[in-house]
Amino acid sequence: MRWLKRWRRGRILRRSVLDERLWRAAIGRYPFLRALTAREHARLREWVILFLHEKSIEGAGGLAVRDEMRVCIAAQACMLILNLDLDYYRGWVEVIVYPDEFVARYEYVDESGVAHHVEEPMTGESWLAGPVILSWADAGRSSGGTGYNVVLHEFAHKLDMLNGDANGFPPLHAGMDRAQWSRAFGSAYEVFCRRVERREHTEIDPYAAESPAEFFAVLSEAFFETPRAVLGGFPEVYRQLAAFYRQDTAARLGAQPAEA
Repeated sequence: MRWLKRWRRGRILRRSVLDERLWRAAIGRYPFLRALTAREHARLREWVILFLHEKSIEGAGGLAVRDEMRVCIAAQACMLILNLDLDYYRGWVEVIVYPDEFVARYEYVDESGVAHHVEEPMTGESWLAGPVILSWADAGRSSGGTGYNVVLHEFAHKLDMLNGDANGFPPLHAGMDRAQWSRAFGSAYEVFCRRVERREHTEIDPYAAESPAEFFAVLSEAFFETPRAVLGGFPEVYRQLAAFYRQDTAARLGAQPAEA
C-alpha cells in the first residue's frame, strides 16, 4: 500500500499551506536548521506539513499555543526524521505544551517492594504510545551552542520507544550491526558515567549518565546541536548515530559560514 500512502501524502502537501513568515522564523531560530541545504530545507518543510496534519499540538497550564509555536516544535521534531520517514512517529498523536516547567507525578514500586510517590519538575516527557509533553520556555529557545534541546531529546525517546520501553536501543536499519551499536554505546556509557562520578568536566550534559535511555537521548541532542562534541568525545557513538539518523551533522555544521 505504499502507493496509497504516497498519494495521500501528496494530496495533503498540495492542499496545505505553511505560512512562509513562520517557516523562516523557525529556521532562523535554531542554528542546526539554518545549516541545511536548500534541498534539505524543502524536505524538512514537507515533513513539517505532514507532521502538523497528523499530530495535535495543544497547550496546557493556561498556555494558548500559537501557530509559530507549532511550526517551531514540528521543525525540530522532524529534524530527527529528515532522512527517515514520518512513520517513525507512528502510534501516537498528541504533543502537549506547558508554558514552563511542569510537575510530573507518578508512583512506582522499588526492588524491595516499597511503593514511592514522586513529584518532579520537568521540561519534557515522552510516554510510551502516548503524548510528548514539552515546556515551551525550553522548546522555543535556541540552545546557544550548549547542546541542550528538549524537543530533540523527547523525540529521540519516541524513536527509542518504537520497539518498547526506552532503553537506548531503537530499532536499527537493515545493514546496521546490533553488536556494533551495543559495543559503541555500552563502552561510551561506562566511560561517561565514570567521568560524571569523578565530577570531570564534559561537553555532554551529565544527565546522560542517568540511564542508557537518557544517554541515547542526550547524545542525540548533542549530535544535532553540538556534533563535534560527540565526534571528538565518542567517535564510535557518532558513527552509529550518523548511520541511524542518516545524517552527518558534524560535516554539515562544519560547512556553515563562520557568521551563521
